[in-house]
Amino acid sequence: MSDRELDAAGIHHPALRSAYARCRQLNARHGKTYFLATRLLPIEHRPAVHALYGFARWADDIVDSLDSTDTTEQRSADLDELHHRLERGLRTGDSTEPVVLALADTARRYAIDHQHFSDFMTSMRSDLSVTEYPTYADLRAYMHGSAAVIGLQMLPVLGTVVAREEAAPHAAALGVAFQLTNFLRDVGEDLDRGRVYLPTSLLAAHDVDRDLLRWSRRTGRRDRRITEALAAFEELTRDVYRQAAPGIAMLDPVSRPCIRTAFVLYSGILDAIADDGYAVVHRRTAVSRRRRAAVAVDGLVRVAAARVRKRHSPRPAGFPDAGHPRPDAQPAAHPAPVEVA
Repeated sequence: MSDRELDAAGIHHPALRSAYARCRQLNARHGKTYFLATRLLPIEHRPAVHALYGFARWADDIVDSLDSTDTTEQRSADLDELHHRLERGLRTGDSTEPVVLALADTARRYAIDHQHFSDFMTSMRSDLSVTEYPTYADLRAYMHGSAAVIGLQMLPVLGTVVAREEAAPHAAALGVAFQLTNFLRDVGEDLDRGRVYLPTSLLAAHDVDRDLLRWSRRTGRRDRRITEALAAFEELTRDVYRQAAPGIAMLDPVSRPCIRTAFVLYSGILDAIADDGYAVVHRRTAVSRRRRAAVAVDGLVRVAAARVRKRHSPRPAGFPDAGHPRPDAQPAAHPAPVEVA
């Protein structure tokens, strides 16, 4: 993370600067779409977003990493330890763990509801034992903690031009839409983890079950029934994007290009999956570099225009939420020293 980003965000303590830099490193290694979109945010907001997503990535890696040889029991113990550190960090504003320290600082600066983090950890824990979801309603209950709350955590950082409560359902829906996209893209990898996120009822409606998915994964062969089930899940996901879309206009104008770019790129993954013949059981589909670059350029143009408009349009009286930290939100006086690899 550049010194300019940290300086712009008012993050000066060396331990906090190292902690935020660690979060950025975690994000840079994962999620090209997310990381590209983040670069379009106002510079002073980027550290907070890296803290929120860095923590989510860290927890997700404990649960899901295919490179780890840890047993379920060890993953559970690691998740317990992380949850303990999280609760203590949110309570005290301090932690010896860099990612928790940055998260706690961000939560305090933007007055983010701590319940969102507790709900997130609950969903992470369910991934250790739950391997399928009977209905879409069951999946949505899981995604409240794993995805919807991510959108809700982001909202105070992004800022809104309406009451936050009005924008919240759309922010939650966007988090869900992004995760549903990941579920469709990662069907094969999730099978390798022993999980099927596509609802059992949706699969059964197309005469698909886990055994058929495993057969297709193992043999590399296609089956019309699987293709139809994946297409149905795609349409379900697109409906959630439609629910999320009105929320973009509710954001602070300088934040809109970032979220619009993420919206376009993530929904573009659905287009790429369809164009690839729904081959996600066998391989991961990605948006092409050319497409990402074109969307990024459009985002940069929109960022420049939004910043010009903001400079020439003073915030009107009663502007509900500009996406800035609380004026009285200060970091802990003496954050614990941390070591960043």
